Amino acid sequence: MLEEALNASVITGGLTTRFIGQKVLYYPSVTSTNDIARRRAVRKAPEGTAVIADKQTTGRGRLKRQWVSPQGNIAVTVILYPARKNLQYLTMQAALAVQHSIEKTTALKCQLKWPNDVLIDNKKVCGILLESQAEIDSVNYAIIGIGINVNMKLADYPEIAPIATSLADESGKEVSRLALIRNLFIEMEKLYLDLQAGEFPLKEWRDNLITIGKKIHVRSDNEVFEGICESVADDGSLLLRCDDGALMKFMAGDVTLRKRTVDSSQP
Repeated sequence: MLEEALNASVITGGLTTRFIGQKVLYYPSVTSTNDIARRRAVRKAPEGTAVIADKQTTGRGRLKRQWVSPQGNIAVTVILYPARKNLQYLTMQAALAVQHSIEKTTALKCQLKWPNDVLIDNKKVCGILLESQAEIDSVNYAIIGIGINVNMKLADYPEIAPIATSLADESGKEVSRLALIRNLFIEMEKLYLDLQAGEFPLKEWRDNLITIGKKIHVRSDNEVFEGICESVADDGSLLLRCDDGALMKFMAGDVTLRKRTVDSSQP
């Protein structure tokens, strides 16, 4: 049995990052790591503070959906104070950090799906939820919630088994959550420092999107639009070439891949 007993000192001990993950608030069970991180961010917790829980009882994803987060998975939220111009790139860099850390830890190959999903073989293995409080020219705080299906057995959750997967299911063995968390913090910090230095993650993120060039449905504001995902704009918004030839731009929405894939939007 690989499963480790996690705690703050185990996670931070020997961690080579400068600030991300150097302060950890660890809980066996919480309602939502984002809720705790938000309260800490308002009180100006040190940048890079990470809230980690073995289990979330009311975890949530985008569009106020429930996020299934049982024990054996990773639920983590990181507090950042980015420049206003960099806020739009945080979800991109978080997705890339997850992709890098999964591949480094397990050698499993991941894909990204607009706007914030990490997939393995077209099934969702990770969701990301960015929340922020921002002014016109400044950001009071940003919190990046990341939920990774690590050692859960999807057979125990038939309601999401057709559209989701876990690292254990894909690799055929349990995965070290400690190693994955450490790699995640290292990758997040590298990309965040690159962003501060003016190196934007847009190209790598766009190059890894399986959405581009695919026939998709986009649900936005209770309407559904169909067409080909032509690209993503510099601000990360999706560009959809509709069947009538019109080009539409979506800043947010729910995407379903319609060609040789299944809907990978885990609630």
